[in-house]
Amino acid sequence: MSVHAFVESLHQFLQKDQISQNETIREQHSVDESYHKGQVTQVVVFPRSTDDTSQILKAASAHAIPVVPFGLGTSLEGHIVPVQECVTIDFSEMNAVLEVSPDDLLVTVQPGVTRSQLNRELKKHGLFFTVDPGADATLGGMAATNASGTTSVRYGIMRDQVRDLEVVLASGEVIHTGSKAAKSSAGLHLNGLFVGSEGILGCITELTLKVYGIPEYEMAGRATFPSVENAVQAVVSLLQSGIPIARVELLDEISLKQLNHHQKTAYPEIPTLFMEFHGNEAGLAQDVEFMKEIVAMYDCDAIEFVTDHAERNRLWEARHNLAYSFIHGYPGRKMMVTDVCVPISELAGAVRYAQEQLVELALIGGVTGHVGDGNFHVILMIDLSNPEEKQRADVYNERLVTYGLSRNGTSTGEHGVGYGKQKYMEEEFGAALGIMQQIKATLDPQCILNPGKLLPIKGAVVNESIV
Repeated sequence: MSVHAFVESLHQFLQKDQISQNETIREQHSVDESYHKGQVTQVVVFPRSTDDTSQILKAASAHAIPVVPFGLGTSLEGHIVPVQECVTIDFSEMNAVLEVSPDDLLVTVQPGVTRSQLNRELKKHGLFFTVDPGADATLGGMAATNASGTTSVRYGIMRDQVRDLEVVLASGEVIHTGSKAAKSSAGLHLNGLFVGSEGILGCITELTLKVYGIPEYEMAGRATFPSVENAVQAVVSLLQSGIPIARVELLDEISLKQLNHHQKTAYPEIPTLFMEFHGNEAGLAQDVEFMKEIVAMYDCDAIEFVTDHAERNRLWEARHNLAYSFIHGYPGRKMMVTDVCVPISELAGAVRYAQEQLVELALIGGVTGHVGDGNFHVILMIDLSNPEEKQRADVYNERLVTYGLSRNGTSTGEHGVGYGKQKYMEEEFGAALGIMQQIKATLDPQCILNPGKLLPIKGAVVNESIV
């Protein structure tokens, strides 16, 4: 393996400004928003086309050089953090919206297009893209991690929106995983295989995605409850009623306290649901009255609604900035955020368990969640210079994952595995993990695509000191 020889080969088909060995740029491409640490990437390359990407991977395969795909670095489990000597492929210069098809409700984009960039373009056509992970991530990264977020309760997750992907394999071969048809009974479901594969099977160079018409009327609401259990049971009843909830988020007492402190809001510091509804004005008016009856059955303390665009934005901006409220509230500490997903019937118990473990392990943190789909997050603020505290945080994470798996849930609802949760894959999947490893070995026999992530590979060695 010779990085120097690899770089020399790149000059045959890339421009000089598409290859960087600048120390600052290399360091910027060796971290994400998590607390996970790794090595510094050796080289950063910036493809401008699918052909560039194909040539890069052909060269990487020829020189046995590991490559790590990079979007914006917003991942939370070390997905783009190098765990060995490697080259980073930054897709930021492949950022074109290639085609909008309003009649088909489809859009085709390059992987470096961001969520907000896409929605600005779609708005001209009265359309929007639904997946909202909070961060202004790239569409390629969102597909690679199967992102979801606040709107998944109504519209589904990233995997539900993908019609077709253009993917460059480790060999440099270019394939398509689907089509523009609304359905197909042909072949294996390759879209589902590559979405969520975290760059270990190929590099995404183009995406065809489902989009939706902008709702005629939108309404946001905030409801408070005496307990987490009451709030979650209210959501279950709302979903069973068929009311078109577009978003429904739970914030616990500690999260609301931190939100009020940092953002100068004055929300009651008790379990609270932030909600949003999409539909037509007359229909939503009826739904709201029905909803008030339902939440009253669960001792809802108060409920407020807003329809003004600016007011709705303020409410959701507060929710999306919760992590930053914790970060700014505890200078000198590092955010460790974890998520699990359980059946909705198990959610109240899981959230209560998460809160109890925070107290038992004497950790600073709060709980928030996409309660409409059983996914919740815990934000911990850790002093990484204190080994004993970091160990308690690791114990907390393991207990939470173990609890979720014991309730027929999953170790991560939307953050992905990276290498932060790789150690739980065997417990979660059992014999099925072997099938995944066989697929990886078939598509990437040299293990050059994002090595050390998602799947534990037999015989692979990862430096435990950086995990």
